[in-house]
Amino acid sequence: MNKESRFHISKRKALPWYKAWAIRGAAIVLALIVCALITTLATGLNPLKVYGTMIQGALGTPRKVWTLMQNLAILLCISLAVTPAFRMRFWNIGAEGQVLISALACAACMILLGDKVPNAVLILIMIAASVAAGAIWAVIPAFFKAKFNTNETLFTLMMNYVATQLVAYFVIVWEVPKGAGKIGIINQSTQAGWLPQIGDYKYLLNILVVAVLTVLMYVYLNYTKHGYEIAVVGESERTARYVGIKVEKVIIRTLLLSGAVCGVAGLLLVGGTDHTVTTTIAGGRGFTAVMVSWLAKFNPIGMIFASLLLVFLGRGASEISTVYGLNNSFGDILTGVILFFIIGSEFFINYQLHFRVKAEKGGEANV
Repeated sequence: MNKESRFHISKRKALPWYKAWAIRGAAIVLALIVCALITTLATGLNPLKVYGTMIQGALGTPRKVWTLMQNLAILLCISLAVTPAFRMRFWNIGAEGQVLISALACAACMILLGDKVPNAVLILIMIAASVAAGAIWAVIPAFFKAKFNTNETLFTLMMNYVATQLVAYFVIVWEVPKGAGKIGIINQSTQAGWLPQIGDYKYLLNILVVAVLTVLMYVYLNYTKHGYEIAVVGESERTARYVGIKVEKVIIRTLLLSGAVCGVAGLLLVGGTDHTVTTTIAGGRGFTAVMVSWLAKFNPIGMIFASLLLVFLGRGASEISTVYGLNNSFGDILTGVILFFIIGSEFFINYQLHFRVKAEKGGEANV
């Protein structure tokens, strides 16, 4: 006797935007309820106070707001970098290394040329070096993918480790004082190579640069020939070749762009905010950017909101750990639950569950 499954899954037709966002909104509400239960059971704290502390931690003072916006800008910049490759179905997991190597190039210019050339010339050299370093680091796996069809996921992932070790080596070479294990603030007395500050706002230049990049990337991906070719290659390489698109050229060109934008992120980190380089300067954002890009479905405008959500959750989680003396992992648990519900809601936006129930007279009916 054959037994049919009580339910099956089918692909949905495109939902109207308001229904899709209603599902996402419901997922967030459910996530907050679950987080409230976890908070009450695990700590005995009032979950509403915990949520208030998260908001206070991210937005409580003007300084916190500016720090939030700076973190948002860097994460968004790296997310913009990986998106063209992802649209092409080239899984660039190497953004972390591309940011690190461009940060290293920027720091090298500041250290080696800081007292040898005028500041304006130095900044131009830093821009060129950072962008070139990121682009070269990304195009190496692209070349092998285009010519020999290597696995880009493993290749780009391994490049991260190479970049980390290169940075670690030069930190030892340039450490100040010797034996400190770190470089310290580069050119602190002369501020040579420090990107200019706009008025009294330390992070405004970074935010403006990334805002311009966001608009340019949106236009590039959606309204240019190159963006169209990326989309076609992502859909089917065979179709792309059939219509005359040179797939190898598109792969290399797209990864040059991806690495170059990572280079901008490295430049902004070293020249604009940190003024030093460490193996952790990227802060894992090269991997977080993958989630941002996927959450936004490779839409640069949607990535603004996805980046804001992740940065807000990160800063809020850090605040509740500090205020309530909790282990840092507790904040990460709440963040993970919220992200789980948000990512899970995409299933119900794209797919539909059909349940079979027995009819009154022995037959079966679909619901």
